Amino acid sequence: MASGEPTFISNTGKSPVHTRRARHELDGISPVDFAHHNYVKMESFLKDLNEQYPRITKLSSIGRSVEGRELYVLEVTQDPGMHKPGKPEFKYVANMHGNEVIGRELLLLLAKYLCQEYVSGNQRIQKMLNTTRIHLLPSMNPDGYEKARMGDYSSLRGRSNAHNVDLNRNFPDQFGATSDNRVPEPETLAVMNWSLSEPFVLSANLHGGALVANYPYDGNPDMQSGFEYLTPDNPVFLHLAHTYSEAHHKMHLGQPCKNLPSEKFPQGITNGAKWYVLAGGMQDWNYLHTNDMEITLELGCFKFPPAEDLPTYWEDNREALLKFIEQVHTGVTGFVHSHIGHPLANTTIKVEGVSHTVKTAKDGDYWRLLEPGTYNITAVKQGYESITEQVTVPEEGSVSVNFTLMADDPQHWSSAYDF
Repeated sequence: MASGEPTFISNTGKSPVHTRRARHELDGISPVDFAHHNYVKMESFLKDLNEQYPRITKLSSIGRSVEGRELYVLEVTQDPGMHKPGKPEFKYVANMHGNEVIGRELLLLLAKYLCQEYVSGNQRIQKMLNTTRIHLLPSMNPDGYEKARMGDYSSLRGRSNAHNVDLNRNFPDQFGATSDNRVPEPETLAVMNWSLSEPFVLSANLHGGALVANYPYDGNPDMQSGFEYLTPDNPVFLHLAHTYSEAHHKMHLGQPCKNLPSEKFPQGITNGAKWYVLAGGMQDWNYLHTNDMEITLELGCFKFPPAEDLPTYWEDNREALLKFIEQVHTGVTGFVHSHIGHPLANTTIKVEGVSHTVKTAKDGDYWRLLEPGTYNITAVKQGYESITEQVTVPEEGSVSVNFTLMADDPQHWSSAYDF
């Protein structure tokens, strides 16, 4: 799970009632792909996909695990390889806990689906890849996966990395250091550096062990479970969590897992701290240290289900995975330039009444996810006069707002020419 769930050891190996083996193609995906992929198979799958679709994919490694396995990221987009000004960055990260494998397999299936649908002329997918740079990290903890075993319903075998560290307790935390995050693990450092290297706007962290969309914060000042602790952007996070849950075939029903019958999530969503608190989680770190808004998706009660259940998981999640990506195009987006046209990186974008800011990327581009409504938005950069614009975010999609900032002292020749 995303957080420090109660420990229930159970390896029944039983499948959920409604399952089916893929005996034929499903969404154009071959039956052979609905299988569990260990590290070697996953590596081969990603390399084959990259070779087959070189114009819309790029495969790279953001680092290595404790035991030396590559942390592969597959980029899926039109003209991959670098940030394009004005094109938002999105990421899915899976298998942070090595024995929670549904997300790992879903990201491999999603990658193949996006590629096949793009070249076959699916207009929705073509628009998505033409306007969004999508990054998929199928396994943040490949070492843990190799220790996990199929049929594991709810144990902890393979959860941690090879140093026996829970990676979702290993990030810097707003309430201070703990024994779990004083020393960052290689996998954590790799993901942090990657997350800071691109102007990510939206992401999700895919887990297993429950069926719920979990939004920040995961901690609260007293570190007491059962008490929600909300971000300044709670309306946006509620929207993001509802978007996934409602598009999922079952999540929105809020049904508990069989081993935790009293653990119910109305409408399939929860605030992390209200569920239970944890320190050192990835979603809180993303919100507090980057422009990225991340939620944690618990994709099923069965942590390592039989392979024959994978078609059902794909059908349950496909539309939700796509619809969540599309939320990167909501709110306000635009560029900030100086009055003579230079892009202004690291300009702060403030929303009146919301005590959380984002900054422009190196090309002066920015994205600010917001719910529909009217806002006063201010661009602030040291050495320049701030500008405030009143902006109305539409019910669907985003609105473009560009800012042109004048130097503070236009009488002085050097500031007038951005020197």
